Formats: sequence, structure tokens, C-alpha cells
Amino acid sequence: MTARIARGDLNYPGIGFTSEGRAPEGFDRSRASTHLGEGFETYRRVADGILNWQIQRRSGLRVRTETEAVESGSRIVSGFGIGPFRIKAPCEVVWVRHPVSGNTAQSAGFGYGTLPGHPERGEEAFEVSIDAAGAVTFTITAFSRHSNWFYAAGGAAAKAAQRLITSRYIDSARQLAAGESRSGAGNAESNHA
Repeated sequence: MTARIARGDLNYPGIGFTSEGRAPEGFDRSRASTHLGEGFETYRRVADGILNWQIQRRSGLRVRTETEAVESGSRIVSGFGIGPFRIKAPCEVVWVRHPVSGNTAQSAGFGYGTLPGHPERGEEAFEVSIDAAGAVTFTITAFSRHSNWFYAAGGAAAKAAQRLITSRYIDSARQLAAGESRSGAGNAESNHA
């Protein structure tokens, strides 16, 4: 078994709810979605990127993972900020959906949940879908609340940080859809622990 890069257990109710677009009572729910283009080539390129941590790596976060590809139960620690002001956000993958063969409407992606040490408690999911007409859409679904009084006290700043990271995730998906080579490689700590 791979050495754990983060300790503790998932620390919120409703584990797996993002796979259904739901949120437990008392948690803020958010959803961001963008059209990425058309066709199965675009869909599969984005799905492959999502399932290989590229959304996180391309967003400018420092990323450590236990596995090179997303797997149920694998852990990731991402970090944002500068030097001693870097906030680490440990998470564990709680569900994974892989592309299926054939050219039918489908979706692929994963959801991960927070572990102790994360500034929030909750879950976030990254999913790409293709409809029957061939339209490709990237969606981020999340539910969360602050993990402690310190982060709650910085509520406006925390919300602004969440919006910034979400916009970077969307930019990452657009890069994948366009077939752009990986950017932000200098921000990756390692492929895996």
C-alpha cells in the first residue's frame, strides 16, 4: 500500500453527495459550469486530464498525490499561497467515473472530500460531460463550510479565494479542451508521494 500523504479521515457528512449534485443540510452548495466545445475527441482529452490530476496541476496549485491517476481512496494535498503563508488542503477521492466506450452521452470525473487540516469541510467534484448532440461541458460541484473559527473569520477572503481557484480550474479545463500542452509544471511538487 502507498504511504499516506495526509492523516485522518473524511470529516463531513454526505460523503459522495457531489456525484448526485446534492449537499447535506447546513453546507453551502456551489456549481460552476462552462461549455468547452464539441465532439468526443474534446470530451476524452478533458476526461483524461481530469483523471490524471491535470485540473489541479494546471491551476497553479502545488500538488502532491499518492497516485499518478485518480483512484477511489487516493489522497491529494494541494497548496496555495506563498512561502510561510501557504495553506495546505488535504483531500481523499470518494468517487470516480470513467469514460465508457462508444459515442453516447456520458460523463467522467471524480469527487474528493476534505481531510483534517483543510480550511473547509466538504466535497468538490470535477466532471466533464458530452450530450447526445456532442456538446462538451465542464462542471465543478461543491458543498462546504469553514473548518474552524479562524477560516470563518476570514469569510470574505475565503470566498474570494474559492472563486479564484474555481476560475483557475475552469481555465485548466479550457486548456485541456484546446489540447494545449501542460502549463504550470513548475508548480507541481511531484507526480506522487
